Amino acid sequence: RFPKWPFAAHIIKFKQFLILIFFFCTCSVLLAQDNTLINLFKQLNPSVVTIQTTEFKVKDAQVQPSQGIGSGVIIEEKGLIITAAHVVETANEILVKLENERSYPADIVKIVPSADVALLKLQNPPRDLNKRVAKIGNTEELQIGQDILVIGAPYGLEHSLSRGIVSGRMKRQMVLNGEAVGFIQTDAAINQGNSGGPMFYRQGELVGIVSFILSRGGGFDGIGFAVDINSAKKVLLEDNSFWTGFDGVFLNPSLAELLNVPNASGLLVQRVTSNTLAESMGLRGGFFQAELLGQKLWLGGDIILSIQGSDCRAPQHLPDIREQILSLQKGEALTMTILRKGQIIELKANM
Repeated sequence: RFPKWPFAAHIIKFKQFLILIFFFCTCSVLLAQDNTLINLFKQLNPSVVTIQTTEFKVKDAQVQPSQGIGSGVIIEEKGLIITAAHVVETANEILVKLENERSYPADIVKIVPSADVALLKLQNPPRDLNKRVAKIGNTEELQIGQDILVIGAPYGLEHSLSRGIVSGRMKRQMVLNGEAVGFIQTDAAINQGNSGGPMFYRQGELVGIVSFILSRGGGFDGIGFAVDINSAKKVLLEDNSFWTGFDGVFLNPSLAELLNVPNASGLLVQRVTSNTLAESMGLRGGFFQAELLGQKLWLGGDIILSIQGSDCRAPQHLPDIREQILSLQKGEALTMTILRKGQIIELKANM
C-alpha cells in the first residue's frame, strides 16, 4: 500500500514547482519585451528631431517674436526631414535640434498644409547624418491592432516615448497627387509638441507623421491621428505630373447641395500649382476661405465633375481615373468637365 500523506505532499510540492516555473517564464517574457522596447527606442531615437520655430509678429507697432515647438524625423542623409505643416507654415526661422543636442537652421523645401505635412532641409547637415536616417515603411501592410510607437517632444519634453496600437484607419476627402490622404488612428499618447513627430511600427519602420488629436477638453483623450507615410511620400517626394498640379476636396451630398452642384457630387479645386498641366488646362483654384458644415474650404474655384468621362464622386473612383490618364499617349487630349460660376464647361490639354 502507498502511504497517503507523503504522496499528497509530493503533489503539493510539484504544484508549487509548476507555479514557480510559470512565474519564472512570465517574468522572463516580460523582461524580454522590456529589453526589446528599450533597444528599439535606442535604435529609433537618433532619427527623431525637435523643431523650434520663431515667428515675428507686429503688436503695438513693435515686432515681437513668438516661439513654437514640434517634432520631426530624418528621412535622408543629406538633411531631409518630414514634419507637420502646421508646425512650420508660419515660421520665420526654423531650428532643428538633433538627439545629440546640436542644432541646425533649416529651410522649407515643400509644404502641403491640406495634408499637414512639410519637407525641411538642414542648411549644413552633419556628415554622420546617415546613421540617423529612419527606415520608411509601407502603410498598406499596417493592420488595426498592431503595436506602434510615437517619439516626440510633448510639452517640450524632448524624445519622450509613448506606445499604443493602431486603433483605426481613415481616409479624408482631400485629394493630393491623385490620392485620398490616409490617416492612422491610435491610442498612443499624443500632446502638443508631438506634432510632426514619427510613428513607428514595433519592428522599427516609419509609418506615420503625427498630425492631430480629437479632444473635448484640449488634452489627450485617447484618439490621435498621424498622416500615413505612403500619403506623405506621395505629396512630398513623388512627382505625378497632372495630379501634382492641384489639390481638391470631394464634396459630400450636403456640401454639393449647398454649392448647387448639378449631380450632387464633384471635386472642389482648392489650389492650382503654377507651371503644371492643370494650370495649362485653365483649371482655377479657390480664393475665399469659409467654413461649411464644420469643414474649412477654399471657395470660388472650379468643381470637377468628370475626368476622361469618369465621374468624380468619391475617392474610390480615383484609381480608374488615374489608369485612364496614364494610358494616354503623347499628343492625346486629356479632357475635364467642370462647373464654373454656374456654367458647365469642358477643359482640354494635350499630354
